[in-house]
Amino acid sequence: MTEQPASYRPNPRLKRIEGGFESLIFNSRWLMAPFYFGLVISLAVLLYKFAVMLWEFILHVPHSKESDIILGVLSLIDVSLTGNLILIVVFSGYENFVSRIDPGGHPDWPEWMTKIHFGGLKQKLLASIVAISAIQVLKAFLNIDSIFDPSKLAWLVGVHLVFVVSAFMLAISDRWSGSSEHGGE
Repeated sequence: MTEQPASYRPNPRLKRIEGGFESLIFNSRWLMAPFYFGLVISLAVLLYKFAVMLWEFILHVPHSKESDIILGVLSLIDVSLTGNLILIVVFSGYENFVSRIDPGGHPDWPEWMTKIHFGGLKQKLLASIVAISAIQVLKAFLNIDSIFDPSKLAWLVGVHLVFVVSAFMLAISDRWSGSSEHGGE
């Protein structure tokens, strides 16, 4: 057996540098953790805003018309969906990009929290955005008697349709790429 020339041997120093660089890149995922912590804080801020909105809603119910009550409920749903969106991003983003979360056998642990792949995350995010957008359009339609601005309404509907088409195209794209990855199954 002949020995390979020295130029073919891996340089131990370069291997060490490469290993250190790869370790730095791998550990840089932890730089995302403060972002997720910030989103948890924003969820607490959103909870405060929800409580204020709920209190104002309750106070105004006796003097409100039915359409005002519906608009108030839609506003509360809108804030709730935004909170859900934050949770989806925090849990699945942390799980997908930073570290696995150990539920520790917690009986209330939702199964989806550790089982969303990146494609599923994108679909859930877009579905939440479509729902929030739909609520904004519905609120505008319900409020059409008091404040009618055709230009604003057209923009709301147009933006909503862009979100719907984007979600549809993403779902089709993920389905096609998923079936080609699994041999057409």
